[in-house]
Amino acid sequence: MNGPYTDGQSPSFEEKVGLLDERSLSSDSESDNGVIDLDSHLPLMKWVAYLLSPIGFLRSLHWRASVIRFVWFFIPSFLQGRQMREQIRPSKIHPTAYLDGMRGLAALFVFFCHYTYQGFSIAFAWGFDNTNYQFMKLPIIRLWYSGPASVSIFFVISGYALSYRPIKLIRSRNTKEFSNAMASTVFRRFIRLFAPTTISTFVIFCLIRLGFYELTRDFAKDKTYHRNVVEPHPARFANGWNQLCDWIWATFNMIHVFGWEEQGGRNPYDVHLWTIPIEYRCSLYLFLVIVGTARLRTTWRYMTLLTVMGVTYRKSRWELLMFFFGMALAEWDHIRAAHVSHAVLPISEKQAKPRRNILGQIFWNLVCILGLYLLSFPDDGWGKTPGWVYLSTWIPEWWVGAKFRFWQGIGAVVFIIGVSRSSLFKRFFNSGVVQYFGKISYALYLMHGPVMHVIGYHWENLAWSITGVDGEWYTVGWVLGACFCVPSVIWCADIFWRAVDIPTVKFAKWLESKVVIKED
Repeated sequence: MNGPYTDGQSPSFEEKVGLLDERSLSSDSESDNGVIDLDSHLPLMKWVAYLLSPIGFLRSLHWRASVIRFVWFFIPSFLQGRQMREQIRPSKIHPTAYLDGMRGLAALFVFFCHYTYQGFSIAFAWGFDNTNYQFMKLPIIRLWYSGPASVSIFFVISGYALSYRPIKLIRSRNTKEFSNAMASTVFRRFIRLFAPTTISTFVIFCLIRLGFYELTRDFAKDKTYHRNVVEPHPARFANGWNQLCDWIWATFNMIHVFGWEEQGGRNPYDVHLWTIPIEYRCSLYLFLVIVGTARLRTTWRYMTLLTVMGVTYRKSRWELLMFFFGMALAEWDHIRAAHVSHAVLPISEKQAKPRRNILGQIFWNLVCILGLYLLSFPDDGWGKTPGWVYLSTWIPEWWVGAKFRFWQGIGAVVFIIGVSRSSLFKRFFNSGVVQYFGKISYALYLMHGPVMHVIGYHWENLAWSITGVDGEWYTVGWVLGACFCVPSVIWCADIFWRAVDIPTVKFAKWLESKVVIKED
């Protein structure tokens, strides 16, 4: 994202928002400062001596610097000094960087959901059936472990990010650059989504064959500790070849674009990746709508999009509807020039502006709170839960999808609209810590499952062996385990981000540059 790009290689907005910052890590030349180049300084006779002496030859190598770089790579990026901190949160951030931070927290909350639901029932909200009066189940408070609500936010942001630049080019009537940008986005989308998942599940395959999953297999299915949802480990085949064939088929099966089955393409090696086939399928539909409406005037493009959204809504395709909402919001931001610097206002207008700004900010902060409340719609038991009974009657009877997706989806859209106008919420999502989670969001989503099973279960087992599982001590042990499991997941996600996520984007760009038709 730094430096000039050719038309065919311009960075898509998807890569700027919520995926990663593609600036390269420290180069070898920067890392080797102070290391003497023996090739240019040692006399010929000394090189002959080194060739005759293997030990001397090894001493002549730059292995110390290589080892240091290798070890240093495993240090979390936020501890690696100013250069990496600048990569995480540049001094000048993109106007829509708040979406990056929002997606990062959503990924973190999905992890919290999968850590929490194994020990506690989280589908029911505060007051369900005159029970569940715990503080953590109150609306908005419960969002920190609400995975389904976070998924709705994922899909709206993906629709926005994938649409933003194409719509900008459409509105500027730059037909040539639009066609290049769309071709590039479509070509790289598959690699962007499935290359990291292939690598992450292959790592799981290797860990299974090496026996690491066997160390916690009994713990994973022990109802003494996992009292609610049991996430069994992937099966370990007796034959390694059969296991490899099974992994290959599971990886191939994730490319699920020809059906709408519930969690179609689910990968048994990491059951949390069921959203990735949906992301890809909905992306293709979104690209089709963008291209199909590219030559329409703004009014007719909006009318066409609203018609498509109406059909999608009637068909209960909530996930695709979220993508289309993202496209609609992206175009609306372009219409209102949300991310364009405005000219200096006259003095008279400046004097009247502060009062309007204060009232406007109060209004949009309230819109954000409304969105958070709707996102808190319970996954189950809404008909017997205070605060949700009336809203549940508004869910159409013909809605064949999961009922809770209806209001959670609306809440995601309302919240993102509110945040786009709220300086308070934007400031929060643009903060350094939140932006960091935005950078590692995809890596965090891919890594939290295997790390939780291979490393996290050891921490939980150790914690409960100290606290016991009787009464409130069960919760104490759960919290103690989280104190070690959460940092472990973040650390591994940070490594995966730098080792796989960033190189994947670079590889997709490199591959595209090698196979596209060169312009004259």
